Amino acid sequence: MDVKLPKLGEGADSGVVVNVFVKEGDMVAKDQPLLELENEKAVASIPSTAAGVVGQVHVKAGDRISVGQRLVTLTGGPEPAAPAAAPTAAPAPKRPGAAARQVLAPEPEPVPAGEDEPEAGLSVHAPLASPSLRKVARELGINLAKIRGSEAGGRIVLGDVRAYLQRLMATAEAAKSRPADATAAPAKPAPVSVDFSQWGPVVKKSISPLRQVIARRMLENWNSIPHVTQFDNLDFTRLNELRKQYVAAYEAKGVKLTFTPLVLKAVVETLKKHPIFNASLDEAANEVVFKEYFHLGIAVDTEQGLIVPVLRDVDKKSVLDLARELEQLAAKARDRKVTAEELKGGTFTISNQGAIGGAHFTPIINKPEVAILGLGRGALQPVVRDGKVEIRLLTPMGLSYDHRVIDGGSAARFAVDLAAALVDFKEESVKL
Repeated sequence: MDVKLPKLGEGADSGVVVNVFVKEGDMVAKDQPLLELENEKAVASIPSTAAGVVGQVHVKAGDRISVGQRLVTLTGGPEPAAPAAAPTAAPAPKRPGAAARQVLAPEPEPVPAGEDEPEAGLSVHAPLASPSLRKVARELGINLAKIRGSEAGGRIVLGDVRAYLQRLMATAEAAKSRPADATAAPAKPAPVSVDFSQWGPVVKKSISPLRQVIARRMLENWNSIPHVTQFDNLDFTRLNELRKQYVAAYEAKGVKLTFTPLVLKAVVETLKKHPIFNASLDEAANEVVFKEYFHLGIAVDTEQGLIVPVLRDVDKKSVLDLARELEQLAAKARDRKVTAEELKGGTFTISNQGAIGGAHFTPIINKPEVAILGLGRGALQPVVRDGKVEIRLLTPMGLSYDHRVIDGGSAARFAVDLAAALVDFKEESVKL
């Protein structure tokens, strides 16, 4: 029997083979993984639907396969059921008399506008029709070659012409009822390859499936969302003090305490004050959907590209729980073991580049979210507080937001409240 690629999930119908675990002659059990398939940003194992011996492997690493495509052929399993006998073709109905054909037929379905080819199966030679019908066709500007004749030998009669005219009228009416899209973007020009080797040595590398997904998503998000970015510097001095104070206690629990779980708690408190940043725009219904849950996406830098797993119910978890879950999700993302479900359902995203370096940047919103927070690397800087110069740990911040939903004043207030939540971070939240 053939084992075929099953349905992968809603909206997913294809993927790229990453690894094939079996070869010809291998014995496989039911539900044993046959291969790993990369779909969107996740890699999943595809199990066998039956037991048997692998007679033939139909795919290899790098192949793009679709739902229903053969993966392997098994032998030694149960015999497949015999195919059902093909139904006997119904006898063709008797051709009605000529008088019946003169009656106007029911209105047929419209055909695409601009159709200008003879119907399938028609002869390219002069159509069979009476001289009087040819004269009428010439006077009306009708090309008889486009009409299928219903008489013996394909002869065209008046009823055929009437049906053809009725179809043209239906097509014209359908075209009138479709409003022209004046805002439609011009057609994208076809890509053109440039021979860069004419100026010097080059090395070519195929774009990975993951990078293709990232490129497509980033282009879609950037083109469909009017981005505005609010820049500021966040004071991480309080967070740094608390992290140093409790890092040993967290390590005793087997967890590394970083700034990120602390930032998550501060962001959630700010989102509760500004729920529009935790919302989504339903363009079809012209509604803003306010979410009463807080599932925050965390951008993870991997060798294959950017992956954004989602931490669910951040408001209901302790800093210890968040720190532990962050480590687990980041490790799964880097090993490409994160599931498709763990990449969905985010309400707000954080991209923290502090461990790498850099300052302010403009993060791209992760649609259908309406905002994303980008953090750079913190640095000690002199700051005037209460008339005195102090050295504080300042972290660059870039808050990108969807200007269709959020205004600049709202973004400024969000940034102010987030800064205050970090400066006044409660120690009780960190205590074990």
